[in-house]
Amino acid sequence: MVYGGTIAPGYHNGQKLDVVSAFEAWGQKVSGAIDDATFKDIVKHACPGPGACGGMYTANTMASAIEAMGMTLPYNSSNPANSAEKVIECEEAGKSMLKLLELDLKPRDIVTKKSLENAFRLITLLGGSTNAVLHLLAIARTADIEFELSDMQHISDTTPFIADLKPSGSYVMEDLHKAGGIPAVLKTMLVDGILHGDQKTITGASLAENLADVAPLNFETQKVVFPIHEPIKSTGHIQILYGNLASEGAVAKITGKEGLRFAGPARVFNSEEEANEGISSGAVEKGEVIVIRYVGPKGGPGMPEMLKPTSAIMGAGLGKEVALITDGRFSGGSHGFVVGHITPEAQVGGVIGLVQNGDLIQIDAETNTIQVHVSDAELEKRKSTWQAPPLKAGSGALYKYAHTVSTASKGCTTDEF
Repeated sequence: MVYGGTIAPGYHNGQKLDVVSAFEAWGQKVSGAIDDATFKDIVKHACPGPGACGGMYTANTMASAIEAMGMTLPYNSSNPANSAEKVIECEEAGKSMLKLLELDLKPRDIVTKKSLENAFRLITLLGGSTNAVLHLLAIARTADIEFELSDMQHISDTTPFIADLKPSGSYVMEDLHKAGGIPAVLKTMLVDGILHGDQKTITGASLAENLADVAPLNFETQKVVFPIHEPIKSTGHIQILYGNLASEGAVAKITGKEGLRFAGPARVFNSEEEANEGISSGAVEKGEVIVIRYVGPKGGPGMPEMLKPTSAIMGAGLGKEVALITDGRFSGGSHGFVVGHITPEAQVGGVIGLVQNGDLIQIDAETNTIQVHVSDAELEKRKSTWQAPPLKAGSGALYKYAHTVSTASKGCTTDEF
């Protein structure tokens, strides 16, 4: 794989910007925190050139994960889009394709359970996107590898969160590139004994062999990534939750900066658009748990990202005042107290579809639970009168997708009938 590379940051009043800055500026504008001129200036400067979103968002997350899996050349994920290094890398990619043919080296020779563990451990260290959960589950299922939510939880439990990268931090991928890039992070992991260095890569050599001449991160000269023994959070930011709201699992993205527990009354919306309107109009109050449902794999269909609602929350200054749960997913740029991938989803009769305004919802990232405090009898009563809404697609590719897609906890694959 060749990754197009990360974008350079924009600037406003000396502060680094990226695309999420523009989304959050919208939230600031509608809440009255900034004026229209400031909003327009932020939008104008947020994306100054080519490349993927600059923080540890989904593109940079997955590029980093794929490099850790051994499926790219070294530095592929951290070389900026506009850099000379990216040009050289693209030239080297052509040569590596010939070598792969000569070695008869195929993806199944490289993608193993250990390489998937390397990928997820790296993005746990760096605070990567929850979308990695979906993508790595899908890769594993396609490759017939047993790699489940429980494996991810084990890695998260044994891996600290150490990177001060956006969206929850201050730095962007370009800063990490200057600090040594993803290879320097991988070398640090190797030195600390938390990387499977024996895994084969597309170079034909092992991961450890690729890293032989790479220096680990220098914690005296860079502040993007902290030492493993001085973490931001002692365990990972991605937590797999279970409870009566998510009997088949949910994925929380909680860095600890917003706390580890949240309880409050539900504020229910049946679409992203309804939620955007509710947040921007001031209908959401401090202490509430925003519920956005019918946006799951089948209900979406396609499980859209809830970036605009989470950005509106952060922009309005409610990041530590409300929680958001959904059967949809999040952008890598989403942050705050957020839980997505709730399974079963509302469209198939999941409990999230039975929640009513005012129901008490409790989320605990230490016990890994998510509960709605409504009795089983009451939930059964509500279920007896619940009816699935019509699918949003009545024909064509999306209709077929809605009927064949698996759950978020299985990676949303479409090859099981």
